[in-house]
Amino acid sequence: MDKAKADAYWKANITLIRNLLIVWAVVSYGFGIVLVNVLNNIKLGSVPLGFWFAHQGAIIIFVILIFIYASQMNKIDQQFDVHE
Repeated sequence: MDKAKADAYWKANITLIRNLLIVWAVVSYGFGIVLVNVLNNIKLGSVPLGFWFAHQGAIIIFVILIFIYASQMNKIDQQFDVHE
């Protein structure tokens, strides 16, 4: 792989990771800590939504982000012809 293509591949990879980390930070820190009092006014079943995000939501979103990362990296690998 030539230098320009390798740089473009690396940039696509870093961009994907950055975007997914931003989503994870917003969900875990923003919803679970900063906005917890606002979200606690909303109920998810019998549980306040802020409590749910702090204890379950961030973990569930993280697992979903793992699958999104794997899927998107497969597409990036195919785009740059480095797939297995």
